[in-house]
Amino acid sequence: QVQLVESGGGLVQAGGSLRLSCAASGSIFSINVMGWYRQAPGKQRELVAAITSVGSPKYADSVKGRFTISRDNAKNTVNLQMNSLKPEDTAVYYCNAEIRTVAAQRLYWGQGTQVTVSS
Repeated sequence: QVQLVESGGGLVQAGGSLRLSCAASGSIFSINVMGWYRQAPGKQRELVAAITSVGSPKYADSVKGRFTISRDNAKNTVNLQMNSLKPEDTAVYYCNAEIRTVAAQRLYWGQGTQVTVSS
């Protein structure tokens, strides 16, 4: 059974920084894309950043220049360094990963971690 577990959310003032981490565990054969999504109250879940297995990142326009995504393939982890945080970054952040097991390949999601940015 595959699990994604996030950590690192919390409360921070505008202009501050947070680092989110996500670890995948279980019977994993390989991991393709890993990413972070967020969902603010009353809004749809949106892509924040994603990174391929060879380290190629992409970012939402709203976070370019402020957030950095990275991954450690040996540890099956993905991180999101968030700098210059704004109140509009407040949301529940979800990790996801396209994981291949012996049985199949599918998307997995973490349980979410709350990020709150105060003004």
